[in-house]
Amino acid sequence: MSAAFDRRVIPAEAAESRWIAPDGQAIRRIDWAHPNPRGAILFMSGRGDFYEKYLEALSYWNTQGWSVTAFDWRGQGGSGRLGSDPYTGHIDDYGTWVADLRAFWREWSATVGGPRVAIGHSMGGHLTLRAAAEQAIDPAALVLCAPMLGLRDGNMPDWLMHLVARMMCRLGDPARPAWKWSEKPGQPPDSRGDLLTHDPDRYADELWWRDARPEVVMGPGSWRWVERAYASMRWLARPEVLARVKQPVLLLATDRDALVSFKASARAAAHLPICELVNLGERARHEILRETDPVRLEALARIDAFLARAAA
Repeated sequence: MSAAFDRRVIPAEAAESRWIAPDGQAIRRIDWAHPNPRGAILFMSGRGDFYEKYLEALSYWNTQGWSVTAFDWRGQGGSGRLGSDPYTGHIDDYGTWVADLRAFWREWSATVGGPRVAIGHSMGGHLTLRAAAEQAIDPAALVLCAPMLGLRDGNMPDWLMHLVARMMCRLGDPARPAWKWSEKPGQPPDSRGDLLTHDPDRYADELWWRDARPEVVMGPGSWRWVERAYASMRWLARPEVLARVKQPVLLLATDRDALVSFKASARAAAHLPICELVNLGERARHEILRETDPVRLEALARIDAFLARAAA
């Protein structure tokens, strides 16, 4: 691990707490205040994630002068579960997450100074962009890292995959797992790291946190999660919806992503009014902010330069 930052320790200057959503759901959060902030960043992670995975990036932004906050989405990480077992990621509708983000953003914005920036990874990138399109949040700028704007390209179009998912929801419990993850519930398959990062040490950090804090462990998504994902991605892909996003957007992606569709990101970038698309190619896998140092540091430098222009 890096000598400069211990990725397996919550820094003393970071505060973990709970935010209570309007309906009473407890949402786990972490905050790094800065004594003289240039602004504030709200970071949203991906499906099945937890904020411990991104401590290194959050700490970096804090050293660059930002007050930083992250939270675990309702139903995952340390924010409880919504399905019928402790491991399956389930949600009734992505609108529930957007409503949480709207309420959190409103309260959080009142407590921070300077320009406010939204950064989202994967599913968090999708929800960040959707919230901006719905005007549920009003950031000065958005950064999307490998956003889930489409799932990895397959042999069937999204409308057909959406239809299949709807049928599977009708044929059984919509909260049941949509795919098999491992022979042992809650344990990832050996090949999972190869989908996420070229850096085995950073991948090992995630496994360490899963052992240290078993409440964050999550496995597959539910069939309802899949069905609602297609519904939300298809809506967000409409040019007239993307045109509503007036903020500058930096979209970091890789055409070698094995989980989300680079083509969907490229199409979205073409329809966003102000968007810079960066393709990191074969050097990066899905978790760009947890890649090997050359790629990770390049991504952070691009984010720094973008925010210097877009959120001065």
